[in-house]
Amino acid sequence: MAVEILYEKDCNPEVIKGKKVAIIGYGSQGHAHALNLHDSGVDVRVGLRPGSKSWTVAEEAGLKVMTTEEAAEEADFIMMLVPDENQAQVYAEQIAPHLKPGDTLGFGHGFNVHYGYIQAPEDVNVVMCAPKGPGHIVRRQYTEGSGVPDLACVEQDATGDAWDTILSYCWAMGGARTGIIKSTFKDETEEDLFGEQAVLCGGLVELVKAGFETLVEAGYPPELAYFEVYHELKMIIDLMYEKGIHFMNYSISNTAEYGEYYAGPQVINDESRAAMKRILGRIQDGSFAQEFVDDCNNGHKWLLEQREAINNHEIEKTGEKIRSMFTWIK
Repeated sequence: MAVEILYEKDCNPEVIKGKKVAIIGYGSQGHAHALNLHDSGVDVRVGLRPGSKSWTVAEEAGLKVMTTEEAAEEADFIMMLVPDENQAQVYAEQIAPHLKPGDTLGFGHGFNVHYGYIQAPEDVNVVMCAPKGPGHIVRRQYTEGSGVPDLACVEQDATGDAWDTILSYCWAMGGARTGIIKSTFKDETEEDLFGEQAVLCGGLVELVKAGFETLVEAGYPPELAYFEVYHELKMIIDLMYEKGIHFMNYSISNTAEYGEYYAGPQVINDESRAAMKRILGRIQDGSFAQEFVDDCNNGHKWLLEQREAINNHEIEKTGEKIRSMFTWIK
């Protein structure tokens, strides 16, 4: 199914300029949303808990800062950008009591809405603006006159003009400069989680670790193993990112390209694809979401154990030493 992509000509900037917007949270995405909207002429305020380390940082950036409850009460568009595991509690205790009929509740990711951890009143719009990039890139692209493409979604259209509202919001974010893709909370949530788990984070990290361990166990120096399976990864990704797989293959040697076709399907094979289908199935039926929430409620015990393990892996120790050689990395 073809997606619908919209641009600046499809958005009415005056819609979002006519609203009072509250950005809840000032992390990676929160700071980018708040600053981009502010620079686009939107009446924006940042909602934070008292004592937050981000309070002074946001004020020094020229933004209006207040408590989450005050921001929710004052605004008619509330964008939830605190971490997924905190959103349900923040919503229940600090946002929901201040929602008014006709308000718009926004999200940067659909996790809590799609899996039912947050259920907004029927008289409130529920929308999403999900920039396809980390916050510092979203901000940098905006300041350079470009923008990161956004996914725009409407889960609940209580006022009849929720699409106009979220498209206008995406315009203020800079997303309309490069393209706003219309999507759904379901598709954004499930595809995003799958991409992170099977490819971008989970799959990639395990692939790199496995390659490193294979070389080191075979007697090769860890430093050389690091260069081959970790350091050079960025160059390959950059080539693919810039002009596609065909350009990457054009840029590498024939030996490397031959090895790609020969060895790649042996590493990523039918067994790998079956695992990916299982991962997707657990995302679709909510099993992963429940497991994640349970671990959050258990003080992130499993997550912290895994974080400690990877932080102490030989590949990270080796990488720290190697990267100290790179004067261009701050």
